[in-house]
Amino acid sequence: MFLAGNAACRLGPKPLGHWLLHRGAMALGSPARALAAPVPPEGRFLPGRAPPAPRLIAAARAAVLAAAAQPLRRDWHGRFAADAPALGLDLFGPGDIRPVWEANRLAALPLLAQAARLDPEGGHLARAEALLGQWCAANPAFRGPAWACGQEAALRGLHLALALALLEADRAPPPAARALLALCARRIAATPHYAAAQDNNHAISEPAGAFVLALLLGEATAARRAARRLAARVARLVAPDGGFAQVSPGYARLALDVLALAEWFRARYGAAPFPAPLASRAAALARWLHRIADPAHGGTPRLGLEDGSAFADLALAGPADARPSVERAARLFAGHAADLPEDPGCAWLGLPAPVARLDRPAEWRAAGTRGWRAGGACAVLRTGPLRFRPGQADLLHLTLLDRGQEVLRDGGTGAYNPPAPWWWTALSGAAAHNGAVFDAAEPMPRAGRFLLARWPRLTLLPEGAALRDRRGNRQARSLAVQGRAWTVTDRFGGPFRRLALHWRLADGLWTLLADGVAGPAARLTISADAPFTLRLESGWVSPAYGAIRRAPVLVVEAAAPVACIVTRIDLPARPAERAT
Repeated sequence: MFLAGNAACRLGPKPLGHWLLHRGAMALGSPARALAAPVPPEGRFLPGRAPPAPRLIAAARAAVLAAAAQPLRRDWHGRFAADAPALGLDLFGPGDIRPVWEANRLAALPLLAQAARLDPEGGHLARAEALLGQWCAANPAFRGPAWACGQEAALRGLHLALALALLEADRAPPPAARALLALCARRIAATPHYAAAQDNNHAISEPAGAFVLALLLGEATAARRAARRLAARVARLVAPDGGFAQVSPGYARLALDVLALAEWFRARYGAAPFPAPLASRAAALARWLHRIADPAHGGTPRLGLEDGSAFADLALAGPADARPSVERAARLFAGHAADLPEDPGCAWLGLPAPVARLDRPAEWRAAGTRGWRAGGACAVLRTGPLRFRPGQADLLHLTLLDRGQEVLRDGGTGAYNPPAPWWWTALSGAAAHNGAVFDAAEPMPRAGRFLLARWPRLTLLPEGAALRDRRGNRQARSLAVQGRAWTVTDRFGGPFRRLALHWRLADGLWTLLADGVAGPAARLTISADAPFTLRLESGWVSPAYGAIRRAPVLVVEAAAPVACIVTRIDLPARPAERAT
């Protein structure tokens, strides 16, 4: 109880107040009454014909048709009860609900709409119509896992709205589609305080979904109300410099995709601009994601929790390539292009490519992170301030990518309900990140499945950041780069007896040396103001949601009164440099 109280104090009065209001509403039965007597969809969901496709390069056309030809997923429930009331469903006992929710987002609908426009005689509209009919039969309104979360109803409704818009049927949705959109809107409206209490993507996705669904349903007053709520949530969760409440490229991308879709529908329907500062904050978030994404492949460093989402993925880039998301948002909110002037997703939405392009500065900072680019490599440091709950014990974690490949990396997410409890410590604990662990103790004890207590104090430094934990132990980390050599200086203080500095290395064969380690991705050289020991051990990494495997880790151990450890990372010369 003490840890939960400590975490609640750190969360602040707003999310705590929303949580109490949600619990009170549930106790009074208000959400259940709001979801009583649903009317099941009847009639057609989609139009009988599709309009012509936009101009696309041949590879983009082929990719859509190939993807649309794949079998459709129909495992809607997993191990969860299909007919249980959604509001009372146990979301953790039967297993991990995240893959089940992904299946119920109906991401195939926009894809099949794209394919129908490219190949009118290919039967894609019939497949989409059948998919919607089967889904509704298997998932009666407000029962089962598909309806357990307002955000999932919002994302599903947005995918349906996007498919209708691609088919030019959104302004007069067929009867069954209109009924399903209305059901999604009712589910969002039933638990608004739960979404706000999360202080994360839920608080953005749900009002965004409510806004778009209100546009399609012709409910102008509801659309204006949702627009105001969405703008207020963005103002709270996205900092002016682009830092997002969830320090996670994957969740930043999901927020950006949802905002971009809401803005596209707003312009399509001629609705009033969103209240400030939504547009400027969304542009700043797009710039942040652009800065950390690899320009050639779109990969991003793993930071915090991620679930592998790829929402409204009209370019079929998948979760590993953030460039289409940045491109779409940059055009809509910043009036700039990014890295994909021929992005097929923007072509489907009719977004022209501006001449001006987003830049990638050599050094930048945002709420929660700061970064550097030099010599083809990119470093991202996890910093503060801690206004929102951290998902992992990753403070002062450093990721280093060289030409899009991780040299120093984060352990990743694993799963939100993993098959074994040890996944949590192996992937989210302090030792699972590139930072110091004092006296083998976790700096932030876990107070809940997604809640850590006793957050350290963080401050920014001219070339890095510093923290002080609850025991008084201190770490100050600074970074310097010259060409292909990166130098990390860690200074320590406090009552600790021993510390262990971890460096999670790229895959490959690494050789332990007297003063560091050498491998195909880099050479790390360690020096300190006190004796230290080195060992190369086997840790864990999660390459994708739901997966875990072994990974090499360099551990530097030293006893007090060690005060400084310097790590020099020499990256291999690039091909042009070797030639000269």
